[in-house]
Amino acid sequence: MSRRIPSFLALCLLAGASLAQDRPPDLSGERRAVLEAFRLAELGQLDKAGRARVADHPLLPWIDATQLRRQLAGTPANEVRAALRRHDGTAAADWLREAWLRELAKQSRWADFLADYRDQSATDLRCAHLAARLATGATDAAWIADGRALWLSAETLPAACDTPFKSLQSLGQLDADLRWQRIELAALAGQTGLVRFLAGGLPTGDAALARDYADFIDAPHARAAGWPKTPRSRAIAAEGLARLAKRSPDAAGAQLATLAPALDFGEAERGKVLYQVALWTVASYLPGSRERLEAVPESAYDERLHEWRAREAMNRRDDAGALRAIERMPAAQRQDPRWQYFEARLRERLGQHDAAKALYLQAAGTATFHGFLAADRSGQPYALCPLEPSKDPALRARVARDPGLVRALELWEIERLSLATREWAALLRVLSPEERKVAIEFARDAHWYDRAVFTIGDTPDDLRHYSLRFPLHHENVLRREARRHGIDPAWVAAQTRAESAFMPNARSHADARGLMQLLPSTAARTARKLGIAFNGAASLYQPETNLVLGIAHLRHELDQHGGIAYQAIAAYNAGPTPVQRWNRDRPGFDPDFWIETVTYKETRDYVARVLAFSVIYDWRLDGSAVPVGERLLGRTVAKSARRPFACPLSPGSLPTP
Repeated sequence: MSRRIPSFLALCLLAGASLAQDRPPDLSGERRAVLEAFRLAELGQLDKAGRARVADHPLLPWIDATQLRRQLAGTPANEVRAALRRHDGTAAADWLREAWLRELAKQSRWADFLADYRDQSATDLRCAHLAARLATGATDAAWIADGRALWLSAETLPAACDTPFKSLQSLGQLDADLRWQRIELAALAGQTGLVRFLAGGLPTGDAALARDYADFIDAPHARAAGWPKTPRSRAIAAEGLARLAKRSPDAAGAQLATLAPALDFGEAERGKVLYQVALWTVASYLPGSRERLEAVPESAYDERLHEWRAREAMNRRDDAGALRAIERMPAAQRQDPRWQYFEARLRERLGQHDAAKALYLQAAGTATFHGFLAADRSGQPYALCPLEPSKDPALRARVARDPGLVRALELWEIERLSLATREWAALLRVLSPEERKVAIEFARDAHWYDRAVFTIGDTPDDLRHYSLRFPLHHENVLRREARRHGIDPAWVAAQTRAESAFMPNARSHADARGLMQLLPSTAARTARKLGIAFNGAASLYQPETNLVLGIAHLRHELDQHGGIAYQAIAAYNAGPTPVQRWNRDRPGFDPDFWIETVTYKETRDYVARVLAFSVIYDWRLDGSAVPVGERLLGRTVAKSARRPFACPLSPGSLPTP
């Protein structure tokens, strides 16, 4: 697969730097000129002299694209095409082409559009491509097939699709059957406004039925009992009742009893509704949870509902019932370390010690939260088989001088984050798995830590690259503040990794900011308690400020929850009120069962994730680990009681059950 090529001089410079060392070149000396070129390009004011000053810089494609995108409406086609040819194969050229095609479509310059079009994923550009072919008389069978395929969308389509669809209609290619297909897609996606719009193209009686379908999706009604007994009516009725079940399981169950016989529901439709009735009952452990779970046909069960059947029994302290629920799971799910561990715990509590021991040993061979718990129970070392990126000098030099990597890292350095992300995505499409790990290592060294979190891959071997996936930055401040507040530094590092992946500028939809994702209100309150100045929300992007306040807030949560770490972690994620409710509803629960029966999936997974990450950071910081069973209670242990690490892939490192 081809690589993207910068100008000849830049390539020579990069190759020379890479021959000297297997690291990307240092372009910091040229940043002032590049930033000025970007500034002028964004204003549409970069002249020939200014461009000449960066003509051999790897980011020239992005500078050119930025300038041209700023003034596409008045730029001659030959200038845009020259830039597209000059930078062909780069992410910058693709970015420019998208904007150019939209401008051509806006001006109805269809011949130019067709000349410069390449396959696009954006729906508006695909529709504009249909419009361009239509305008040039290319309404052949392929055009009709492409138009019909675009029509069948559950979502509202952009205005660019209107003209091609009107032509399809005039050609008799958007018949009632195709319109009904789209109505059903939209109804099942909950797009009731689109359903009502599409109904306008149907005969009067059919239009009334389609609108009644939309009304039912919004608020199920008794009129549905009079619908025609067709697969479409049954599918839409089941969808509407399933949506109702999320709001009121009781109401959905009551309406199902009436509509199922009226519309001749089969097992699939009944199962879809009963699934949601059971799920939204058991998700809050409401009365009747067990009965509603048992009413769901086995054919409708998936991994999610199998898990809830086990949790519901755990919530009732029914060990035998929870064990039966695990035994009914599909084999692959039952062999997941989570359920191996809980099957072992339940068998142990039921006196089946030999079976429990074998299951603990199996789970203990995995580097997971439940694998670490199983290792505690079975006296095994923690399983960790780390991999590192390739040290092959030729491979590393090849990646280091890849123009795409150089551009991505330099865009990151100058804080053009959206462009850096585009460049990175294009880079990954041409790298081998081994090259990808080296590229991520270079990104990590540039403090672009979330590349490992989001783009390393999800195979078992990918996940073993712990030094990439678990960065450690600002370690001195982290250790200092953890020591000041009496908190395990590995826990703090794990919490930071779970919250922000060590990205100082992270910001959530709820306006939590920085490394430990603090809300400005929480940060201000914590600063007042500490008696230190708080310089406003923007200061939370400063790593030291964020760690000082975040670790103090974590100490506050720990104190509020009696020193019980797993509850403090839950409160950090969900807030204190849900934790109080979970304690009230399940008093005296063992910590592992308490965590597993938390009603919020996000919090349940978050607590397990932070505790598992703590083990990885113990490996990074100290080479041995506080036992998870002790850490989740907020306890520290003597050096002699810490857990060693071993790789179960090495013969004899863990016993075979």
